[in-house]
Amino acid sequence: MKTIFWLSLFIVFYTFIGYGIFLYLLIKIKRAFKSKPALPTSDIEFLPVCTLIVAAYNEESFIEDKIQNSLQLNYPAEKFRLIFITDGSTDKTPDIIREFPQITLLHQSQRGGKIAAVHRAMKFVNTEIVVFTDANTFLNKDAIINICRHYADSTVGAVAGEKRVQIDENADASSAGEGFYWKYESALKKWDSELYSVVGAAGELFSVRRSLYQDVPADTVLDDFMISMLIAAKGYRIIYEPEAYAMETASENVSEELKRKIRIAAGGIQSILRLKSLFNPFKYPVLSFQYISHRVLRWTVTPFLLILVFFLNALLVDEKFYLLFFFAQILFYVLALLGLILEKRQIRIKALFIPYYFCIMNYAVLMGIIRYFNTTQSAIWEKAQRKK
Repeated sequence: MKTIFWLSLFIVFYTFIGYGIFLYLLIKIKRAFKSKPALPTSDIEFLPVCTLIVAAYNEESFIEDKIQNSLQLNYPAEKFRLIFITDGSTDKTPDIIREFPQITLLHQSQRGGKIAAVHRAMKFVNTEIVVFTDANTFLNKDAIINICRHYADSTVGAVAGEKRVQIDENADASSAGEGFYWKYESALKKWDSELYSVVGAAGELFSVRRSLYQDVPADTVLDDFMISMLIAAKGYRIIYEPEAYAMETASENVSEELKRKIRIAAGGIQSILRLKSLFNPFKYPVLSFQYISHRVLRWTVTPFLLILVFFLNALLVDEKFYLLFFFAQILFYVLALLGLILEKRQIRIKALFIPYYFCIMNYAVLMGIIRYFNTTQSAIWEKAQRKK
């Protein structure tokens, strides 16, 4: 029982904290033998021709701001294309886009989901690089330059930008928790990228070489993750570029964030089942290690091990250490429960956000796994409401 307890506890610790520590040490060792890689040149002469694709569904409240943001991006005009695809939109989104002749608008009445829209838009792309971003996120002015400069390296097949969540002083648990989570994720991605490759890209902002892009199945939930990892499976690296970032507001509340997380978790299981080749350490010695450590453990066994650790600990309380550790677990979960109660009453204590959000995340993984195996998973997203 003690062996199972300690093994489970180790995996939980490694998943959320240990991997970050180990990754940081590996980076330090690598830098001792080889200096930190220099940033590639952003000289306009060497920048590739690229297309920015924005898939928008009923985004009339955001779309004009998104257009202005896209038109103001720093990139040579002769090397930059804009495609907005609004399939299935029933509001004024397509009409607003039509007012801007610089943008190629693709629209049809049928809605097939984001990935179907992306597949259709890709048929119109003939540039070397394609950049994807969401309609409700806003990019920094040099985002495209900072992304595209990496393609001077022939080993780079994709570049992932950074997601940043806007948080105000009165942020609730969903905002503060999501913001803290993405800051930690960003640190891990920087180190992953420096060690070898980022493990997948987020749809808020990422890019690929057009020649390496391949359509994913129409029912794919995490299309951004799958598209980028299929490129990694071909032996190319995914670089992380924190100086290319997409800003978005947090989910409207914890319920909306939970809805989003459950869907991501269901998509995570789907991706793992479809990317089985990446478990081969002989073919992918570094990528396989990163993939399992950073993604697979979070999306599969770790939430179950959290429960197992709690109940095994309850059976081992006859020894002082186990008793103290059990009380520490109880305190952590009580703080999370208190965070839930206070959140419902709109009383916000920041010290409670982390345990509360941590529990929400792991609950979402459990529900996502159940959802994936018990239902037919649609590729059409039910959008989580965002703060205005």
